[in-house]
Amino acid sequence: MEKVILASQSPRRKQLLEWAAIDFDIIVKPTDESYPADLPPDEVAIHIAKQKNIAARTSDEYKKYTPGTVIIAADTIVVCDNIIIGKPKDRDDALRILETLSGKKHLVITGVVITSGDKETSFADTTEVWFHPLTKVQIEFYIDNYKPYDKAGAYAIQEWIGVVGIERINGDFYTVMGLPVSRVVRELGVI
Repeated sequence: MEKVILASQSPRRKQLLEWAAIDFDIIVKPTDESYPADLPPDEVAIHIAKQKNIAARTSDEYKKYTPGTVIIAADTIVVCDNIIIGKPKDRDDALRILETLSGKKHLVITGVVITSGDKETSFADTTEVWFHPLTKVQIEFYIDNYKPYDKAGAYAIQEWIGVVGIERINGDFYTVMGLPVSRVVRELGVI
């Protein structure tokens, strides 16, 4: 497979593509992550991923690549009680978010947009996640030691809180990490 572009600064997405043995470079440009209020959550994740893809595709840096070089963009959101939860603004917000998720089921939705020239494929993958009830001490320990400020839902499943706090999941573990990589690999085979 030819080299692809990952339109994400997420170290987790980078790691997942490396694990999948995909040769890639990274192009990230500032992107507006707002979305129309009437979009369903799975379409919100795709909408934001599409904006990231467009930003990379229209960048000066992308012009250095062969026309039609594949671009992969993704965005992950968390939904609890039908409310979209983004990245925490600060420590207090992270505390509030994790207290909201404690003892409950929530959805983690990763939207993916893959382009090659004028071809585009997009999809959203959803995983259900159940947290055990978490104590305030556990939540504060996690926030203070792992600083989850760049993560939707204020946590990463592969970190301490995922190991001790998650009761179970239904769906793709890697969707929760930020990229349903097995589906991405299958989609790359057809684009």
